[in-house]
Amino acid sequence: MKHHLALAALASTVLAFASPVLAQTVFVSTQLRPIEEATVVREELLKDVGDVDYVVEEPPQFAVRMEAERQAGKRTVSLVGALHGELSPLADNDTLEPLDDLAKTLAASGMPQSLLDLGKLGKSTQQYIPWMQATYVMAAKKEALQYLPQGADINALTYDQLIEWGKKLQEATGQPQIGFPAGPKGLMARYFQGYFYPSFTGGVVRPFQNAEAAAGWEKLKALWAYVNPNSTNYDFMQEPLAAGEVMVAWDHVARLKNAISAAPDDYVVFPAPAGPKGRGYMPVVAGLAIPKGAPDKAGALKVIEHLSMQDVQLLTASRVGFFPTLNVKLPEDLDPGVALLAGAVAATQASKDAVISLLPVGLGDKGGEFNKVYMDSFQRIVLQNEAIPDVLKDEGAIMAKLMTDTKAPCWAPDAKSDGPCPVE
Repeated sequence: MKHHLALAALASTVLAFASPVLAQTVFVSTQLRPIEEATVVREELLKDVGDVDYVVEEPPQFAVRMEAERQAGKRTVSLVGALHGELSPLADNDTLEPLDDLAKTLAASGMPQSLLDLGKLGKSTQQYIPWMQATYVMAAKKEALQYLPQGADINALTYDQLIEWGKKLQEATGQPQIGFPAGPKGLMARYFQGYFYPSFTGGVVRPFQNAEAAAGWEKLKALWAYVNPNSTNYDFMQEPLAAGEVMVAWDHVARLKNAISAAPDDYVVFPAPAGPKGRGYMPVVAGLAIPKGAPDKAGALKVIEHLSMQDVQLLTASRVGFFPTLNVKLPEDLDPGVALLAGAVAATQASKDAVISLLPVGLGDKGGEFNKVYMDSFQRIVLQNEAIPDVLKDEGAIMAKLMTDTKAPCWAPDAKSDGPCPVE
């Protein structure tokens, strides 16, 4: 393998010297980072689209790289793929090429205007093209359904019912059967920001330390009694589900996909539970954008057009579990696991009590610190059993400073703010 890599590196060096006009489109993405997903991108999704170097980066490094290139006035990156909230600071710095012509073409070919409008990031021109979308759902082994509380609707569960279900599962099996991705690379912070807090408080930042938040944390402590303690090591819930370590799990659709696609007849997939304020959920929109000064703008446009084609969008759904942004009907022969996930996404979006929580916006390179506030609160309250009011006061002060430092205004579901979003 090393021999092949060395040859490939040598060949690319020779090519670079032999044909200086041969441009390589450098495509940096915070999405589809795991090796299996990145391989699908390189070998399948970007097939026949030219010489594209697909580079994956963690969101904090992505923000640092883009800012460093902006300040240096020299771009190496021609195309970026990132979440709505990760692209927002680039638009704020006026560093993205407007993509209005392409947006008009895609609107005509079936991309919903509401999604395209999101891609304007509050500006008059199109800042990014919506690439793919996803959300987070729950999945359960079918044999767990016999322990559902009487009268519970799997598509409209409450937290009380989830707790009762967990209790009955534990009594029946002798083991805690619920799992969350609370490991070092898990997406547990998104659970707090998109699901837990909106469901219990109707907000994310403003009500961080109020009485409703405190009551929510009490409820989470009650739930955690029936959560597998290995959850603090889980990054992707598909592995523990497939291995039989847990019977019920919450995670990103792409991080449940492998287990469900491998045995679709064994699972049910359904929306996350509702709290007193409704059923919080976080739609995840990833976009494609071209930095101003991109060395290969033409190549970048070609890649965006390619990834926005109907067959490529459907291939993306079937191979990595992110859903099309084009308004396309999923085919009858779609991977049955992906079809199950799509059904749960549709059920979530159609919930009468849905509370939409957007990904954080305006935090720049401080997104990791924002996530840490929630994860530290979780560790202190749920894992270390510290007093809830004390923890929320401490962590609320950290969050308030973060909002002030970044000047980030409130985003949905918090009420709009003049200036930084306040922690009330």
